[in-house]
Amino acid sequence: MSESVEEWVEEFILATTLEGKLSPPKAPARWAESPTPLRITAPGRPPEFEIVLRAPKRPRSLRSAEARAKVMHTFFHHELQAAELMGWALLAYADAPSEFRRGLLRILHDELRHAGLYREQVELLGHHVGDFPVRDWFWERLAACETPLSFVASMGVGFEGGNLDHSLRFAEAFREVGDEAGACAQERVGREEIAHVRFALRWFRAFAGEFDFERWSSELVTPLSPMVMRGNALNLESRREAGLDDAFLTALSDWKPTADALPRPRKKV
Repeated sequence: MSESVEEWVEEFILATTLEGKLSPPKAPARWAESPTPLRITAPGRPPEFEIVLRAPKRPRSLRSAEARAKVMHTFFHHELQAAELMGWALLAYADAPSEFRRGLLRILHDELRHAGLYREQVELLGHHVGDFPVRDWFWERLAACETPLSFVASMGVGFEGGNLDHSLRFAEAFREVGDEAGACAQERVGREEIAHVRFALRWFRAFAGEFDFERWSSELVTPLSPMVMRGNALNLESRREAGLDDAFLTALSDWKPTADALPRPRKKV
């Protein structure tokens, strides 16, 4: 049994069973007195997971239960990775303020609960975790964050901010095909992640001393850009509730990559 929060987090991230991932034992109350920074390079994965290097294509139509289950399964895996990466940051930034690390632990539990919520939706649609392949896309990028500032910029303000847009869009799409339970699940996750974005914004300012679009985008871990951190339309109401001002939201909406930032075509061989 884990004797400290840090040990519990490490065991959770490296767990190789579904139970260890989705129903870990309760975390201990004790924190290590002088924790050593630990950067885990990859999470443990249960044998039920089929990990692929390219993300499966998203269904064009959500009318079938299988198509909706595939989407929910993807969201499940996104939330699981988010929980793991909150734990990763807690271990990696062992010398960060204790209040920040305790906040990461709270969000870890939120993300794990969200993963469970999406798992329930997958099962309601006649499928199970592991029926569809997944990609550890967030791990491939966010485990490269060198500083807590880069992490809250990329994960909290960035991806969780983007999820405010995506959860609203998919809730509307699920409701259009008559899946009210799926729509409500996504709306619930979207509401609860407003606080996560607010947390990240607070600590961005604490670490950087200021916050605006240029400062934020300069802290995104390579090769991420603002383009992957927004939906087709911004959820202005939720983003404003999270503390993002209109100057930031306008800059995010208007941002376009420069020619230098575009991927170069591969040479033919």
